[in-house]
Amino acid sequence: MVEADATAAVSPWTAQDARFMTLALEEAQAAYDIGEVPVGALVVSAQGDILGRGYNRTIIDHDPTAHAEIVALRGAARALENYRLPGITVYVTLEPCVMCIGAMLHARLARVVFGAYDPKTGACGSVLDVGSVPRLNHHTSVTGGVLAEPCGELLRRFFRERRSKESIA
Repeated sequence: MVEADATAAVSPWTAQDARFMTLALEEAQAAYDIGEVPVGALVVSAQGDILGRGYNRTIIDHDPTAHAEIVALRGAARALENYRLPGITVYVTLEPCVMCIGAMLHARLARVVFGAYDPKTGACGSVLDVGSVPRLNHHTSVTGGVLAEPCGELLRRFFRERRSKESIA
């Protein structure tokens, strides 16, 4: 889940991107700690205010849509009392899937920043590049690979431990 595909989105990233990705990693760790796939997300205003936070909750909520990005977007939309989030950036530790990038496009986000690439379901360039479809009425800037190694390592550790437990059982 961390190898960059040559077609995937890669843009320069900043120290601020690394700072917010570190905070998103804390959310991912919270998911890891409760047995969820360790993905974390933040929704951040143009001024640098955190408007929403989330981590994967699909298992504990019995909800296939409870991905970290969706949880964080819901929190931000409630905080702003608006589903449209122009000028906003989402930081997420794993490349978004089709559902999540779709929600981000509907929210009219300015930017998506992700950590690890996802060669199985990544929809920001690894498998699909949903945001680059010219017929869409909104396009979001994508920056990938920010702190990809620690983001990917948490995922690898989670799945390694999970496979180990399954082989023992």
